[in-house]
Amino acid sequence: MKKFDLNIEKVLEHWSIPHALREILANALDESMLTDTKEPDVFKDSKGNWHIRDYGRGLKYEHLTQNENIEKIKNPHKVIGKFGVGLKDALATFDRREIGVFIKSRFSDITIEKLAKSDFQDVVTLHAIVNEPSEPNLIGTEFIFSGLTEEDIERTKDFFLLYSGETVIEDTRYGSLIENKRKRSRIYVNGICVAEEDNLLFSYNITSPTKKLLQSLNRERTNVGRSAYSDRVKSILLECASSTFAEKLVEDLEKIQLGNAHDELQWVDVQMHACKILNAKEDVLFLTSADLVDGSKYISYAKGEGRRIVTIPDMLASKLETATDISGNKITNLDKYTEEWNENFEFSFVNISSLNKQEKEVFGNADVILKWFSDSNNIVKEILISETMRPDEYTGGDALGLWEPLNKRIIIKRSQLQSLDLFAGTFIHELIHAYTDTDDETIEFENELTKMLGKLSLFLLENRKLKKKVTLV
Repeated sequence: MKKFDLNIEKVLEHWSIPHALREILANALDESMLTDTKEPDVFKDSKGNWHIRDYGRGLKYEHLTQNENIEKIKNPHKVIGKFGVGLKDALATFDRREIGVFIKSRFSDITIEKLAKSDFQDVVTLHAIVNEPSEPNLIGTEFIFSGLTEEDIERTKDFFLLYSGETVIEDTRYGSLIENKRKRSRIYVNGICVAEEDNLLFSYNITSPTKKLLQSLNRERTNVGRSAYSDRVKSILLECASSTFAEKLVEDLEKIQLGNAHDELQWVDVQMHACKILNAKEDVLFLTSADLVDGSKYISYAKGEGRRIVTIPDMLASKLETATDISGNKITNLDKYTEEWNENFEFSFVNISSLNKQEKEVFGNADVILKWFSDSNNIVKEILISETMRPDEYTGGDALGLWEPLNKRIIIKRSQLQSLDLFAGTFIHELIHAYTDTDDETIEFENELTKMLGKLSLFLLENRKLKKKVTLV
């Protein structure tokens, strides 16, 4: 029999039984990973004692005397534990909480007792009592506890992602994105919870911790500050590419305007990444609040096509204008959708012979109106009637007329043939576009329109005078 003073300088008074059990289970899981052996067993025997059993190399009493486990320090991206002192802290907690502990391996049987410190008989400290192994052929290490409850075990397992029942959405080289089904999100490091957050959309398991994060994993391994892991959380988000990830983040993105979005949405590059994924995987149209207020008819067309409408903040919209999605395509905002829609638009032209009598009479005045404009035959080569029209970019509704300079043709919506005044007004409007080669709301267009109004007024007034003279005769 050997007696070893555990030399515990500071007892973690606030640790509960589950905190201590967490260290034992973490060590068992680490051993499973390092030795590529089966997952540890956690079970209750017929006597009511609880067991935590791994199938690794077996605990030696030297593990109780070292301060840090060198093997774990060399594998920070794989193991859960870091500090060898965690095991001693756990044993001290069990003693303080009156939990019996018996440790078995092929090397020895170990129990815990309070004994007088060597050379200081008046000082009582916690010692490990090491005896010859009762099972020399035992594979791994087995901890046997008396005095534990079912709740102690369940609360212990709750520290670990493995036993949490949470769903991993996606794995990345930095860690895993986890669906948050709890009231609070969790931050795991290599599968053990180190912090909880109130306003994160997801939970995270960081499997590639930064040096800063490793340094922040304090002795208690709880309540690690956000600044220690926020970089890795962001890295995980920017590595994700699944539809589920993008869907949840974009849904939350639309809450920014209401001020109740989750904290991941504070990163504009994360917002952009979610939009890029969604743009590549779905037929979507990204709009600003101003786009919705303007009520462009193109939005109705997009909805009719089954496109998903996503409202985004102005700052994000400006950045997406020059961005491409994860497949290399341009992000579909209102301008891009409008351009694509017009490129793919097909007019439904109406043969003049198929017009009804009234429509033919109204359309027959086109030649008369053309003669009001000098050299009109050299500018306008064709006048067409269509059932369908592209939207008017100013009103949002269907355009009533259109001048196409490339084809040198004017297209009039068929509904304008209901009366001569509707047709003449629209036709003259498009003729002025043809003559000035300018858009609406330009000075050139306004000047030419004013001249035409003057000509028409003069024509009407002179015609009225002529009628009066005829009447007087």
